[in-house]
Amino acid sequence: MGGNGHERNATTGVAERSYTDWIGNTRTIEDYISPTPARLLQMTLDDTAAPLGNGDPLPPIWHWCYFSEAAPQSTLGPDGHAPRGGFLPPVSLPRRMFAGGRLTFPAPLRIGAPARQTAEIASVVEKEGRSGRLCFVTVRYATEQDGAVRIEEERDFVYREESSAPSAPEPVAPPDAPEGAWSRTVTLDPVMLFRYSALTFNGHRIHYDRPYVTEVERYPGLIVHGPLIATLLLEVVRFNQERPVAAFSFRARAPLFDMAPFRVVATPDAGDDVDLKAEGPDGAVAMRATATLG
Repeated sequence: MGGNGHERNATTGVAERSYTDWIGNTRTIEDYISPTPARLLQMTLDDTAAPLGNGDPLPPIWHWCYFSEAAPQSTLGPDGHAPRGGFLPPVSLPRRMFAGGRLTFPAPLRIGAPARQTAEIASVVEKEGRSGRLCFVTVRYATEQDGAVRIEEERDFVYREESSAPSAPEPVAPPDAPEGAWSRTVTLDPVMLFRYSALTFNGHRIHYDRPYVTEVERYPGLIVHGPLIATLLLEVVRFNQERPVAAFSFRARAPLFDMAPFRVVATPDAGDDVDLKAEGPDGAVAMRATATLG
């Protein structure tokens, strides 16, 4: 879903411009927080509690199902992504990943009302890593409803060169979860990944097109969306305590695939923080996160 986007900064003469010229570029999307995507995400996550409806607070980070970029089909790249050089800089590196983010929730979005999201390119940093050239793009978002900011957010995207993809992980028996922790084992399949792609209007073929992801990008299986992993982490928090989430930060460390179950673990501390991690079938940490309770 999504509304009309409005961008500034001309895209003419893209080849002559530095990526850093995109810093300060903005885009605003207006959307209606319909109950339909929320209910469909509930079913995708196997949340069979009472369906969310008008007036209910939208759970944290479920706004990723709204404010979608709506690029025409004919403009999409071979990987299914929208074209570069409009809002995002035209980074030439072929691989793109949602690497992490930081969010605060001054107040929840309410279902059944319009909202507005403004995005701004906060930084563009090019680096040389062990696997080759990298470009980090950080985008800052402010999501408003009824004239007040409800969500403040930064998302980190990383672009990199083609490199050897990881092999399929060897499953091992997971250790016991820490005392007092909440955990869940998640079994994913192509249908769940396709449904989440549809809900977030994410055309990236690595999440649903097995021939593409294995033959072109040379991964061993379909890749689990980073935002989906983050959502599953926060769902463990939401279902095991009643306090609202005031802040959330996460960092992806390694990809997860649809080939074997993985585990999400949430360990509350003595204060307001909950340490979160997603463990691959080989026991390696694929995502680390922290939720701060209000």
